[in-house]
Amino acid sequence: MNGFFVRTAGERDLAEVSRLLAETWHATYDVLYGADQVATITASWHTVEALRQRLAKPHSEFLVADDGERLPAMAFAAAAGEGRTVLLHQLYVLPAFQRLGIGSELLGEVEGCFPTADLIRVEVEEANLKALSFYTSRGFVTAASTGVTALDAPERPALLLEKRLA
Repeated sequence: MNGFFVRTAGERDLAEVSRLLAETWHATYDVLYGADQVATITASWHTVEALRQRLAKPHSEFLVADDGERLPAMAFAAAAGEGRTVLLHQLYVLPAFQRLGIGSELLGEVEGCFPTADLIRVEVEEANLKALSFYTSRGFVTAASTGVTALDAPERPALLLEKRLA
């Protein structure tokens, strides 16, 4: 993983994770939603306070990739359904660090953090072809189309992907 290791995120990481999410969201979604809407979303969903709430969420894992100087990637997942299902809410890698195995490493760590889980699920916007390719190449299959994204934008349908865990 090019000198990076995966660890649990802490309070001291939140400002950098917030910047990471803003950069990755702009790189991914500006072409779909426009820079202004992405900035509005980021200013709401990816603030330090919003991230702090995730740190405290029971039955969840908030992970970062770290090399001692920077955090180029993060993941957040939580257990659902009596711990049998993992909902992967976020897995983002800075564009300059994509395709280096960091996302795969984070995904593997997330899968290992929930030993009683049978299934992992993630919602991906249909237009996000890079993310769809990433997940399908790692064993995820389409379970359903949600019809709308978390942004309630019907013109932007999302897919619910899932993978059986051993």
